[in-house]
Order: sequence, then C-alpha cells, then structure tokens
Amino acid sequence: MPEYLPTAPYRGTRDFLPPEMSVRTQVFDHLYDVLERYGYLRYDGPILESAEIYEKKSGQEIADQQLYTLTDRGGRRLALRPEMTPSVARMIAGHAGSLQFPVRWYSHPNCHRYERPQRGRVREHWQINADIFGSDSANCEIEMFELIHDLMRGVGASDDMFVVRANDRNLLSAALTDLVGVTGEQLPQVFGLVDRWEKYDRDRLAEQAEEIGLGDKQFEKLGDVLGAGTALLDELPAAVKESSNLVQVLSSDAASLVRFEPMIVRGLAYYTSTVFEVFDTSPENSRALFGGGRYSDLAGMFTPQQIPGIGFGMGDVTLIDFLETHGLAPKPRSEVDVVVIPVAEELAGAARKVATELRGAGLRTSTPIELRKLGKELTRADKAGARAVVIVGQEDWDAGNVTVRSLATREQRVVALSGAASAVTELLG
Repeated sequence: MPEYLPTAPYRGTRDFLPPEMSVRTQVFDHLYDVLERYGYLRYDGPILESAEIYEKKSGQEIADQQLYTLTDRGGRRLALRPEMTPSVARMIAGHAGSLQFPVRWYSHPNCHRYERPQRGRVREHWQINADIFGSDSANCEIEMFELIHDLMRGVGASDDMFVVRANDRNLLSAALTDLVGVTGEQLPQVFGLVDRWEKYDRDRLAEQAEEIGLGDKQFEKLGDVLGAGTALLDELPAAVKESSNLVQVLSSDAASLVRFEPMIVRGLAYYTSTVFEVFDTSPENSRALFGGGRYSDLAGMFTPQQIPGIGFGMGDVTLIDFLETHGLAPKPRSEVDVVVIPVAEELAGAARKVATELRGAGLRTSTPIELRKLGKELTRADKAGARAVVIVGQEDWDAGNVTVRSLATREQRVVALSGAASAVTELLG
C-alpha cells in the first residue's frame, strides 16, 4: 500500500476553503475601506527579514520563544516575520528622504509565531497594521482611537461591544517608582508582571513579585496602583502628566473613545509611551482583541534620524472570534449570481457569448463545464447560490432571444439578447 502524505495543515496553521475565504474577504474589505477613507496608503514587505531586527526590538518572548528562524546558504540568519512593525520601521527609515511626514500607512501581512495553539492564538495569522510616522502630536493618538472605533463599526460592532483601554508607560513608570518603590533595575521585570496581571491568579503573581524582589507591602501597593483607574493620575507628578499625550487625550473631546487603565502595558519592548488594547465586553469572549502603542525610537535601528510613530495590529483570529461571538460574521457569498445554460452542446459558444455580456455588466456568471440535462443544471445552479439562470435554446437564439428565469419564484420570460443583462439585474434587485 502506498503511504500518502497527511492532508491536514501544519499544526497552528489553517486552510481556508471558499466559504471561509468569502467571510474573511468581506470583513477585510470593510476594514480596507475605512482605512483608506482616513487617508492610509497600503504597503507590503518581505516575509523574510533579518532575525536581528526582532531580537533587538520585539521583546524576549518573541525573540527567544516564538521566532521561526533559518540560516540561508550564504550563512545569513533570517526569520519569518512574527509582526510587521520592525519591517515598516526599516522601510520608513530607508525612504525617509523621499517621504512627506507625517505618513499614514497600512498593511495586511501574514505573520508567524511558534505559539501553543489555542482559542485566539495560532502559529500563522493575518494582521491589519495601521501606523502614523513622523509626528509626536497627541492628535495621532486621537486619530488612532477614532480609527479603531470606525473600524469596529465598519464590521458591524456597536460601541458597547468593545472598549479601548489605554495607558502611558511613562505614567506607569512614575507610579511604580514613586508609589511602589520599584527600582530602575526592577522596572522591566515589573512591566512584564503587570502585563500578566489579568492572566494569572494572585498567588502566582505574588510568587513572581517575590522573585523580582518586591516585598509584600510593595505587592499590595502594586495591586492598588493597577486598580486605581483615573484616580492614579492625581498621585503622579505634574511634569510627567504634562508630557503625556494620553493625558491630553483624556482632557480633550475625544476622552469618551478610551478608558485609562494603569495595568495596560503591552509586551512588546519597543513601545515607549502610549499603549492601548481593545477588549471584547462580552463575558463569552472576555479578552483582548488587538492593541498597539507609540514608539519614539524604533527607526533608530536603521537611521540616526528621529522618526516617532504610533500604530496597532489587528489580528484575524481574535477579530473573527469577536464577530462570531456577537453574531456579526457575514454569510459566505454564493458562487455566482447567474448561470447561463445552453440546452445543447452546439449552443455552448452562444452561452459563452451571453456570459461575457453579463460579466461585462458586473454580474458573477458561470456556464456549465460539462453539460447535463436542463433539470440537473438548474439544480446545480441553485446549489451554487445563483438566483437566476439564462437559458439558451436554439429557437430563441435564432430569433436573437434568451430566457431569463428566477430560481426563487420559477417565473421566466423571453428577452432580447441585448436586454439580458438589464433583465437579470432587475430580477436580482
């Protein structure tokens, strides 16, 4: 017996059959439309990058645990991109002399991370990325929050279905050092602890805090700080708040777009101030959907020019989970709108001519590959989701006509070939 290769995809990756691909295409088309109405331009880049750019800036978890690496025949260490931000920073730095800053760019790459597959996490995913480069203004933060709300509305979500939770790493640093007594050396580790605060139970958090060197009173104070909400701002130095774009947002007419949450820190190492995450408010899917933040020096890996940026990445896995949780996922589109059926093989050329006319009118149209009896072709058209058929018979064709039939009502009428497209369009509504 021959040994056949497995038909299942590599663990943590997915096949998308036409119905699933239809749903995804519809969702992403809505997102593209919103982004481009904001003036964002689409770009793309290579799936292979130098491993070094992720090891320097993406953080220990990605670099040490999740990176797919390889060495090419020239001895160069490469990685399958786990995210797009370092790549776009490289591109911005490389073309900075020809760009008019600030720039708004977006992309939709597929990314790879060696993760333990589970709900919301796979090893290959697609991610909408949107970034503004070249401005330190708090208006960037405001636009990001407005854009997020419009993207979510674009896929059918109402404002009560999600919340944008935001923090500023500089505010958190001040709170940790001034109020909790965290040392500068401990700060990166405590940031990591904060990032896990809602994922781990209290005993595990306390154990990790002790390993970092925090005492019991410091751990208790840390919990108070992280749960303080906007009241925490009253305890922070005025100079720190004055330099915070997020504080400016919270004092503006855009404050309702975002909720200040001291425990939002984000795990990626390159964020330098504003950070944010979008959460599903449904108890059935209570989790972060996507997030982002501001980075002041990411392009500094490639150029001495200071090019600040802010952006976010919206992954496809959590987005589709969100849509399914709230009953917002669109239905797969049918294969075609209309099928042109010749009643005999010698009319196949005539059917193709009719199909060409209908496609020219914007109708998704097919013709039989292997002609069967009319009844079977009508059944096949119905199963394909077509709402109409055009029947090409010899007598009608000789007279310059075709028959247009509704598959919903079974009503039909003979129309001139020149009027077939408009008759079908009218029938489809």
